[in-house]
Amino acid sequence: MDRLTSMGAFVMAAESGSYASAAERLGLSPQMVAKHVAALERRLGARLLNRTTRRQSLTELGSAYYERCKHILSEAQAADSLAQIMNDTPRGKLKISAPVTFGSYSLMPFVTEFLRQHPEVEIDLHLTDRFVDLVEEGYEVTFRIGPLAASSLTAKPLAPYRLVACAAPSYLTDRGVPQIPGDLKNHECLGYAYWSRPADREWVFCKGSAVERVQVVGRLQVNESKALLSAALDGFGIVLGPEDFLEPALRSGELVRLLADYEAPSRQMHLLYTANRQKTAKLRRFIDAALARFGAP
Repeated sequence: MDRLTSMGAFVMAAESGSYASAAERLGLSPQMVAKHVAALERRLGARLLNRTTRRQSLTELGSAYYERCKHILSEAQAADSLAQIMNDTPRGKLKISAPVTFGSYSLMPFVTEFLRQHPEVEIDLHLTDRFVDLVEEGYEVTFRIGPLAASSLTAKPLAPYRLVACAAPSYLTDRGVPQIPGDLKNHECLGYAYWSRPADREWVFCKGSAVERVQVVGRLQVNESKALLSAALDGFGIVLGPEDFLEPALRSGELVRLLADYEAPSRQMHLLYTANRQKTAKLRRFIDAALARFGAP
């Protein structure tokens, strides 16, 4: 029998005055309480309780053993409480992956806020446009933009990653303002070169239920958003980029939003983690907070 369980039965029997009372409080049968006490007595080679048909009392050894058992059970309960606290308190390092632009401009303020709220958590954030393998590379969670391939990962949908088309006033003065998506064929369109695939040359716009697909052209492709922004600010071409990334330049007037009557494309975004991973407090809190901040409306 489990010794701690037997000690608990013995302490309850000593305090309640009978096996029947102890059994009722423990949710056991009186016979099982008696078996637990008998197991302790066999282990010690001495009686702990003097029992008659009318009363029971502690032996001299039983009295000393009772005090020790109470202390041991108290310490065991404290240890269990500590484990529960550790399980409920976010602590330790989280290894996270995210796309470069989203990670730099949208995710980073969220990460620093999360760290302020959870001072015992560390975050190891890797920004890459490559599709990482969570299991092989040891990531606990990743943000992914674009369609998902079939996998065993748990995928939580986030709000779509919205894009806008814009250009510098100097470019528009020189080349004119496109009025419809088809006009983009006659403009210099800056392309984002992805790690695993070429730049998108088909830009998709929606107006009501109508969808317009435009095959754009451009002489400049860059695999870094800030470089594309620099080219756009320099008046070299039209950039199609994340709304939150371009918003400061739009607000300041350095860039002008184009085709405002059309909805620019947005991309699916998900939060992914392994389905069979036992979620620690730090991971649970991060997932909950990320869904609250970036989750689909």
